[in-house]
Amino acid sequence: MTDTAQMRLWSAAADAPAAAGIPLVEVFEAYQSCRRHKRGTMNALAFELDYEANLVALWRDINSGAYRPARSIAFIVDKPVKREVFAADFRDRVVHHLIVSKLNPILERELIFDTYACRVGKGTHLGIRRVERFMRRCSRNCTRDCFVLKLDVQGFFMSIDRGILYRRLDAFVGEKYSAPDRELVLGLCRTVVFCDPARNCIVKGRRGDWDGLPADKSLFHSRPGCGLPIGNLTSQVFANVYLSPFDHLMKHDLGLRYYGRYVDDMVFVHPERAFLAALIPVAAAYLGRELGLTLHPGKVYLQHYAHGVKFLGVIIKPHRIYIANRTEGNFQGAIEQHNRLDEDHRPTHAERVAFRGSMNSYLGLMAHYDTYRLRRRLVLEGLSPWWLKAARVDAGLRKVVLKA
Repeated sequence: MTDTAQMRLWSAAADAPAAAGIPLVEVFEAYQSCRRHKRGTMNALAFELDYEANLVALWRDINSGAYRPARSIAFIVDKPVKREVFAADFRDRVVHHLIVSKLNPILERELIFDTYACRVGKGTHLGIRRVERFMRRCSRNCTRDCFVLKLDVQGFFMSIDRGILYRRLDAFVGEKYSAPDRELVLGLCRTVVFCDPARNCIVKGRRGDWDGLPADKSLFHSRPGCGLPIGNLTSQVFANVYLSPFDHLMKHDLGLRYYGRYVDDMVFVHPERAFLAALIPVAAAYLGRELGLTLHPGKVYLQHYAHGVKFLGVIIKPHRIYIANRTEGNFQGAIEQHNRLDEDHRPTHAERVAFRGSMNSYLGLMAHYDTYRLRRRLVLEGLSPWWLKAARVDAGLRKVVLKA
């Protein structure tokens, strides 16, 4: 964005009347936040062709109550696991960033510390380190027994009841949010929550791509009035709103010191196995009664801490964290795919850039944990001689750089 274009937008924002509701400058800031991650997509590029007019039109629609979401694009991804994604129109993504910018400051004060997903300064790495810390502290640095319970909600996003979610948002925003645009923010939340993208979506790929995807993982099979699309920023934030009462029940009402959650993956650590076993029906009853959710019967894990626990793609044991087999397998599969390119033809510049991005994504993840020997074996022994000549790996096996 040129300085002149930015000045025009800021000037328009300054000239907007105070009673207009949500200021244009906040829509602009939401756009800036959105484009940092989605600027290269065709949808984003089409929006940018006349972004000033598009932002002003969106701002007017928001403040007049005329805003309605456009059609989403539905498709299937296979890595790291097979799942269904609904990609919102870029214009709608700007609205999602706007909503999150409004909610996050007050939501941060509502959430417990040990909720890790979609929060600034947290995320998977903090969640993994916290669970490792739970195990060390509860076992008094491996000098006494303790046990680990892991629970998972079956078809979580597809089972979220939109009515329950909106009532939670309505009460939460009504109590905690005092800005003059409160009703507009609630209106946007209502529009996004009750939008069913499966009704009028564009399917990318073949219908056969959905073969093998469980029904409880698809919006096309959700119960009426249930389900949020995976792929929307708001879905991640709304998930925290939805499960926050459960977090407070566990942490404060039941006094669980060692409890953490990432989306719907919940981990509990306690000195007594019997206590954790008795906790399972309590958690299941609350989730079913209050939130319409069901624990996944095949994903209840209760073991001595020495066995470790699989959480967020790693195996956590006291004083040691390993990469899970699936992550290792996916990395090996990516290497084999790049090697096949080399066998077929000399990789193009775009293919080499894609290779660098893929390698650095896996190496960046694995470098956080005890994986040096694994990274050495996969990279130095797994890559073809051509790739090893075309790229340089740093001494710590943390990053790949393409040679000129």
